[in-house]
Amino acid sequence: MSKEATVLDKLKRPLRDLRISVTDKCNFRCSYCMPAEIFGPDYPFLQRNELLSFEELERLSTIFVQSLGVKKIRITGGEPLMRKDLPLLIEKLSEIPGLDDIAMTTNGSLLPKHAQALKEAGLKRVSISLDSLKDEVFGKINGRGVTVQTVLDGIDAASKAGLSVKINMVVKRGMNEDEVIPMAKFFKEKGHILRFIEYMDVGNTNNWKMDEVYSKKQIIEAIHQVMPLEAIDPNYEGEVATRFRYQGEKAEIGVISSVTDAFCQSCNRARLSADGKLYTCLFSSFGHDLRTPTRSALSDMELASVIKDIWYNRKDRYSEERGQTKKSKSKVEMSRIGG
Repeated sequence: MSKEATVLDKLKRPLRDLRISVTDKCNFRCSYCMPAEIFGPDYPFLQRNELLSFEELERLSTIFVQSLGVKKIRITGGEPLMRKDLPLLIEKLSEIPGLDDIAMTTNGSLLPKHAQALKEAGLKRVSISLDSLKDEVFGKINGRGVTVQTVLDGIDAASKAGLSVKINMVVKRGMNEDEVIPMAKFFKEKGHILRFIEYMDVGNTNNWKMDEVYSKKQIIEAIHQVMPLEAIDPNYEGEVATRFRYQGEKAEIGVISSVTDAFCQSCNRARLSADGKLYTCLFSSFGHDLRTPTRSALSDMELASVIKDIWYNRKDRYSEERGQTKKSKSKVEMSRIGG
């Protein structure tokens, strides 16, 4: 990579990972992300003209890759597969020179219908959310009574299509912490990497409380007592999950711990919302409008300069500063930027 394609923020962090939300809509109503009592039938979701088009997303992605050094793009939502013709976007992105990886985060429910087309379009990896193996618990969490088997079918469809699969489990005390070990055992046998995610204070609607966080330390200790673990090195600089391997085996798990073991110092990712706002932190209070300049008469070079200036002035480290002030902070909802 040329030096010209590396732009460092105020803490000397490069931009390598761009997460693109393609819709703010979802067919689930998970309590920690889009609680049904807030995101009801009358909720004002984005209109079509407010969404960035596939052509606009392709243009911006090309600029991010060629002018800022982005190497990985992850497609998120809402539920990204609710965006019509999504494989067409994947195909456009896969043709960008210098882009090494295209992944997607999904609830998995629509993968049986779309997995093969996504793979053929150039998608390489999927992270699929599943927080419980019990239908009663999972149905309550997802707010729609969706069964565990629905997601397992999506996991199987992704694997059959040749996509690399990881499973994401948000762990919340009082909700599903008793399923950490059953989930670990199940996906160890299935041969999929399971990543545990600490319950986070993203957005303003999930009523987050610190005492509901089941910590990385507690997760690892619980599993280690039953299936001994050993720490292993990250796959790459800036990887958000701390990796552990079952002793004497290749199978592994990961823990994403932005609450109790922050990784702000190595954070090299930005998030582009479906309506074209660039967020430089998962816990941002506001986004930088890229839709307006993208739809203006600016050249690619001028647009690249706008984005570079945003990243250059970035100094976010919310998770390291969490709790240092009693003043509440308004934060963007996860459903807008996909986690």
